[in-house]
Amino acid sequence: MAQGGDDAGTGNAYDVTPIIHSRYFILPVSAAAVGTVVGAVRGSRMAALRFLAENAHRPPTTIRGWYLYNKTKNYRRMAAGLKRGGADALRLGVTTLVWVGIEDGLERCGYPWTEAKELGAGVGTALAFSSVYRLPWRTASRTVMLGTLVGGCMGLLRWTRGYLRGTVEPQDK
Repeated sequence: MAQGGDDAGTGNAYDVTPIIHSRYFILPVSAAAVGTVVGAVRGSRMAALRFLAENAHRPPTTIRGWYLYNKTKNYRRMAAGLKRGGADALRLGVTTLVWVGIEDGLERCGYPWTEAKELGAGVGTALAFSSVYRLPWRTASRTVMLGTLVGGCMGLLRWTRGYLRGTVEPQDK
Protein backbone atom coordinates (compact mmCIF):
# COMPACT_ATOMS: atom_id res chain seq x y z
CA MET A 1 0.00 0.00 0.00
CA ALA A 2 1.36 3.37 -0.96
CA GLN A 3 1.78 6.02 1.67
CA GLY A 4 0.70 9.64 1.60
CA GLY A 5 -2.74 9.07 0.06
CA ASP A 6 -1.37 7.89 -3.30
CA ASP A 7 -3.73 5.89 -5.45
CA ALA A 8 -2.22 2.40 -5.92
CA GLY A 9 1.33 3.76 -5.89
CA THR A 10 0.93 5.82 -9.04
CA GLY A 11 2.08 9.02 -7.38
CA ASN A 12 -1.30 10.68 -7.89
CA ALA A 13 -3.34 11.90 -4.97
CA TYR A 14 -6.79 10.36 -4.60
CA ASP A 15 -9.11 11.85 -7.19
CA VAL A 16 -12.87 12.06 -6.67
CA THR A 17 -13.82 12.82 -10.27
CA PRO A 18 -14.35 9.19 -11.36
CA ILE A 19 -16.86 8.81 -8.51
CA ILE A 20 -18.59 12.19 -8.76
CA HIS A 21 -18.85 13.71 -12.21
CA SER A 22 -18.28 17.45 -12.42
CA ARG A 23 -21.80 18.15 -13.65
CA TYR A 24 -23.19 16.69 -10.41
CA PHE A 25 -21.79 19.53 -8.36
CA ILE A 26 -21.75 22.21 -11.07
CA LEU A 27 -25.49 21.96 -11.79
CA PRO A 28 -26.77 22.57 -8.23
CA VAL A 29 -24.31 25.43 -7.69
CA SER A 30 -25.30 27.01 -11.02
CA ALA A 31 -28.98 26.59 -10.21
CA ALA A 32 -28.43 28.19 -6.81
CA ALA A 33 -26.66 31.13 -8.47
CA VAL A 34 -29.54 31.58 -10.90
CA GLY A 35 -31.99 31.30 -8.01
CA THR A 36 -30.09 33.98 -6.12
CA VAL A 37 -30.29 36.44 -9.01
CA VAL A 38 -33.94 35.73 -9.85
CA GLY A 39 -35.00 35.77 -6.21
CA ALA A 40 -33.14 38.98 -5.48
CA VAL A 41 -34.76 40.78 -8.41
CA ARG A 42 -38.25 39.49 -7.61
CA GLY A 43 -37.92 40.12 -3.88
CA SER A 44 -36.60 43.61 -4.43
CA ARG A 45 -39.46 44.54 -6.78
CA MET A 46 -42.05 43.10 -4.42
CA ALA A 47 -40.61 45.01 -1.46
CA ALA A 48 -40.64 48.28 -3.42
CA LEU A 49 -44.28 47.80 -4.35
CA ARG A 50 -45.17 46.82 -0.79
CA PHE A 51 -43.39 49.89 0.59
CA LEU A 52 -45.20 52.11 -1.92
CA ALA A 53 -48.58 50.60 -0.99
CA GLU A 54 -47.93 50.94 2.73
CA ASN A 55 -46.87 54.58 2.47
CA ALA A 56 -49.15 55.86 -0.30
CA HIS A 57 -51.50 57.52 2.16
CA ARG A 58 -48.76 59.74 3.62
CA PRO A 59 -46.28 60.93 0.98
CA PRO A 60 -43.37 63.05 2.17
CA THR A 61 -43.73 66.81 1.82
CA THR A 62 -40.17 68.05 2.36
CA ILE A 63 -36.87 67.38 0.64
CA ARG A 64 -35.57 65.69 3.79
CA GLY A 65 -38.74 63.60 3.91
CA TRP A 66 -38.25 62.42 0.31
CA TYR A 67 -34.62 61.59 1.07
CA LEU A 68 -35.58 59.49 4.08
CA TYR A 69 -38.46 57.89 2.17
CA ASN A 70 -36.20 56.75 -0.68
CA LYS A 71 -33.44 55.72 1.71
CA THR A 72 -35.80 53.55 3.74
CA LYS A 73 -37.37 52.11 0.58
CA ASN A 74 -33.96 51.19 -0.83
CA TYR A 75 -32.81 49.53 2.40
CA ARG A 76 -36.00 47.51 2.53
CA ARG A 77 -35.56 46.56 -1.13
CA MET A 78 -32.01 45.33 -0.48
CA ALA A 79 -33.01 43.38 2.62
CA ALA A 80 -36.00 41.76 0.91
CA GLY A 81 -33.92 41.01 -2.19
CA LEU A 82 -31.24 39.26 -0.17
CA LYS A 83 -33.79 37.31 1.83
CA ARG A 84 -35.78 36.21 -1.21
CA GLY A 85 -32.59 35.52 -3.19
CA GLY A 86 -31.29 33.19 -0.48
CA ALA A 87 -34.61 31.38 -0.22
CA ASP A 88 -34.92 30.90 -3.98
CA ALA A 89 -31.29 29.81 -4.24
CA LEU A 90 -31.88 27.17 -1.59
CA ARG A 91 -35.07 25.94 -3.24
CA LEU A 92 -33.63 25.74 -6.74
CA GLY A 93 -30.32 24.28 -5.57
CA VAL A 94 -32.02 21.51 -3.58
CA THR A 95 -34.40 20.74 -6.44
CA THR A 96 -31.47 20.43 -8.83
CA LEU A 97 -29.59 18.32 -6.29
CA VAL A 98 -32.58 15.94 -6.15
CA TRP A 99 -32.62 15.75 -9.97
CA VAL A 100 -28.89 15.04 -10.14
CA GLY A 101 -29.06 12.50 -7.31
CA ILE A 102 -31.87 10.53 -8.95
CA GLU A 103 -30.13 10.68 -12.33
CA ASP A 104 -26.86 9.44 -10.84
CA GLY A 105 -28.63 6.70 -8.90
CA LEU A 106 -30.35 5.44 -12.03
CA GLU A 107 -27.08 5.58 -13.96
CA ARG A 108 -25.38 3.43 -11.32
CA CYS A 109 -28.20 0.84 -11.49
CA GLY A 110 -27.09 -0.41 -14.88
CA TYR A 111 -28.30 -0.90 -18.42
CA PRO A 112 -32.07 -0.70 -18.49
CA TRP A 113 -32.14 2.24 -16.08
CA THR A 114 -29.30 4.13 -17.74
CA GLU A 115 -31.36 4.63 -20.88
CA ALA A 116 -34.18 6.31 -18.93
CA LYS A 117 -32.18 8.20 -16.32
CA GLU A 118 -33.37 11.66 -17.42
CA LEU A 119 -36.98 10.53 -17.57
CA GLY A 120 -36.69 8.94 -14.13
CA ALA A 121 -35.03 12.06 -12.75
CA GLY A 122 -37.83 14.24 -14.11
CA VAL A 123 -40.58 12.05 -12.68
CA GLY A 124 -38.76 11.54 -9.37
CA THR A 125 -38.09 15.25 -8.94
CA ALA A 126 -41.73 16.05 -9.73
CA LEU A 127 -42.91 13.49 -7.18
CA ALA A 128 -40.51 14.83 -4.55
CA PHE A 129 -41.59 18.40 -5.28
CA SER A 130 -45.27 17.45 -5.10
CA SER A 131 -44.85 15.65 -1.78
CA VAL A 132 -42.71 18.38 -0.16
CA TYR A 133 -45.17 21.13 -1.10
CA ARG A 134 -48.20 18.88 -0.45
CA LEU A 135 -49.78 19.67 -3.78
CA PRO A 136 -53.36 18.54 -4.47
CA TRP A 137 -53.74 15.46 -6.69
CA ARG A 138 -54.69 17.43 -9.78
CA THR A 139 -51.72 19.80 -9.47
CA ALA A 140 -49.39 16.93 -8.54
CA SER A 141 -50.42 15.01 -11.66
CA ARG A 142 -49.70 18.07 -13.79
CA THR A 143 -46.33 18.43 -12.08
CA VAL A 144 -45.51 14.79 -12.82
CA MET A 145 -46.56 15.25 -16.45
CA LEU A 146 -44.33 18.32 -16.69
CA GLY A 147 -41.45 16.36 -15.10
CA THR A 148 -42.04 13.56 -17.60
CA LEU A 149 -41.98 16.04 -20.46
CA VAL A 150 -38.78 17.76 -19.26
CA GLY A 151 -37.07 14.43 -18.53
CA GLY A 152 -38.12 13.05 -21.91
CA CYS A 153 -36.76 16.13 -23.67
CA MET A 154 -33.47 15.80 -21.79
CA GLY A 155 -33.25 12.13 -22.78
CA LEU A 156 -34.03 13.03 -26.39
CA LEU A 157 -31.26 15.64 -26.36
CA ARG A 158 -28.79 13.08 -24.94
CA TRP A 159 -29.81 10.55 -27.59
CA THR A 160 -29.50 13.18 -30.35
CA ARG A 161 -26.04 14.17 -29.14
CA GLY A 162 -24.93 10.52 -29.19
CA TYR A 163 -26.44 9.98 -32.62
CA LEU A 164 -24.75 13.06 -34.07
CA ARG A 165 -21.41 12.09 -32.54
CA GLY A 166 -21.75 8.63 -34.08
CA THR A 167 -22.55 10.19 -37.46
CA VAL A 168 -19.76 12.78 -37.43
CA GLU A 169 -16.92 10.66 -36.03
CA PRO A 170 -16.79 8.05 -38.87
CA GLN A 171 -16.56 10.88 -41.42
CA ASP A 172 -13.53 12.37 -39.64
CA LYS A 173 -11.54 9.12 -39.88
